[in-house]
Order: sequence, then structure tokens, then C-alpha cells
Amino acid sequence: MKVELCPLETEDAEEFVTDNQEAFNYGALEEFGVRDTHFEEDGQIISRQTILDCIGEGQAFRILADGRKAGGAVIRLRGSRGSLELLFVSPALHSRGVGHAAWLEIEKRFPEVKVWETCTPYFEKRNIHFYVNRCGFHIVEFFFSRHPGPDSADAPSEEDGFFRFEKRMPR
Repeated sequence: MKVELCPLETEDAEEFVTDNQEAFNYGALEEFGVRDTHFEEDGQIISRQTILDCIGEGQAFRILADGRKAGGAVIRLRGSRGSLELLFVSPALHSRGVGHAAWLEIEKRFPEVKVWETCTPYFEKRNIHFYVNRCGFHIVEFFFSRHPGPDSADAPSEEDGFFRFEKRMPR
């Protein structure tokens, strides 16, 4: 399967948002079932506004697999540091190497980045496996009620904790 990154077109932003929400909801429903209480807005793990804010503050890409929309990514660069704000793959394409291939394309596209970082909720076991075992990230911090994130106005509750990952690129 050939995987490519294409800059997000303005006219594709709404579909990007709903595709992202579908992928994030899938992970939460897989873990918690319909009893999930981790929603940012009515019925959505990640709100439309959160996704739009990420797009507005970073560089958004569509992930294409064999020329078809397969997911998306948003990154933000600050000098030699890069932040993976969002990365999602359509649930229909999970476990087929699309996410890993997309990540390798991001690394290739931004060789100036020496340290990448990203975060994921504690319950996203698939994400933790993906970032640590497939992409080479390391868990460097866990945010929860006793250790709130630096940008958090409110500390996450015990059940809403999340991991911060870093990947230091070889010199």
C-alpha cells in the first residue's frame, strides 16, 4: 500500500474533522463501550473546535493510502522541536501499516526536527503500542490530577489522565 501526505485543502476541512472524530470515537468505544464519559462535546471524544484549533495552529495533512483518504495528521513546528498534534487513521484501515507509514513520511518531510512530542489518553492502548513499539517514542510524563499538564487550567481527573511521549531523532 502506497501511503502519502498531502496538505489539507480548505474545502476538505469539515470531512477531516468528522473523519478524525470517527477515528477517536472508535478507540474510546472499543475500550469503554457505550458507557464512555470521556466526551469533550455531545457524543464526541474530541470536539470539532479542538480539531479546528489544531488545524489553525499547525500544518494539516491528509493521509492517502493508494490514492484514497485514509486519515490525517496535524503537526506544529517550533525550531528543532515538532509536536504531533493529531494523527488518525480510518478504523477500516487499522493494523495495515498506514499510520506507521504516515509517521515515517512525517519524519522524512521534516528532517530539521530533532525532538518530536505527542500525547495520548491513558486508555488508548493501541496508541501507546503504536507510539512506543512501532514509532520509537518514549513515555516521558504522565498527567493526571496530581500532576497536571503545563497548559491545563484544570487538572485532569484520575480517569482522564494522559501520557506525553518524546522521540529524539538520531543525529
